[in-house]
Amino acid sequence: MRPSEDPVDHYRQQGYVTMSNGLPSDEFEDLQAYFEQRFASLGEGERPEDMDVPHFDDPTVFRWILNDELLDTVERFIGPDIAVFSSHFFCKPAHDGKPVPWHQDAYFWQRQISPATKALTVWLAIDPSDRANGCMKVIPATHRQGILGHGALDDERFVFDERLDTTYSTSSPTLVELSPNEMSVHSAALVHSSEPNTSDRRRCGFTMRYMSTSVRFKHEEAGSYHQVYLARGRDRAGNRYGDPTRRYPELLAARSTLTKG
Repeated sequence: MRPSEDPVDHYRQQGYVTMSNGLPSDEFEDLQAYFEQRFASLGEGERPEDMDVPHFDDPTVFRWILNDELLDTVERFIGPDIAVFSSHFFCKPAHDGKPVPWHQDAYFWQRQISPATKALTVWLAIDPSDRANGCMKVIPATHRQGILGHGALDDERFVFDERLDTTYSTSSPTLVELSPNEMSVHSAALVHSSEPNTSDRRRCGFTMRYMSTSVRFKHEEAGSYHQVYLARGRDRAGNRYGDPTRRYPELLAARSTLTKG
């Protein structure tokens, strides 16, 4: 992004933007400490990449997801009526952090929300994220092409078991390198991926997924294992929203069943 360019304009044209203003410094320090506790408590056999939907297990996480300054930034991209779609501590440990294949988030999210292309991700760096430790790579402007074809990926080295159709060109990617408490915002329709982390340094980011409340949550199809939350403004799609003050262990149990089978 050029220094004089508006972040929203860059996002609309390229499908992503990087920003230096993350959380207030005290809030970020508390998030770092919270993450370290969760990371240290991973059980035997649990992969750091799999720290998904932590807000279902611990409402404390909404302290950062619903941070007013962060929502002010999100509002610039999707308007004043905002819902929380999901969150994920995406951590690649040193030496054996798994790669993420080329994909669009919207391909996976269309099973829960419609239109999935109107959602976005805020990727907040907890650790430095750079070429060496497997930072995100994007193909600029691919968010304009709608949801592309994906196919099965039978390779346990990767985080996902599906990937973008291999006939699609992913040449000339752009690296999204971030320092701690810097963040990127990317469209759910943007093509992106990341390399494995074979470095001596961990790479962790906290991803917070938001959508306009005009996006419909498919409660009848996904309500048994997922939930969205009203963050700001009012509902515009007839959605039912979760309570950010309570845990949802039944959703975690249902997701575990889906993952296993």
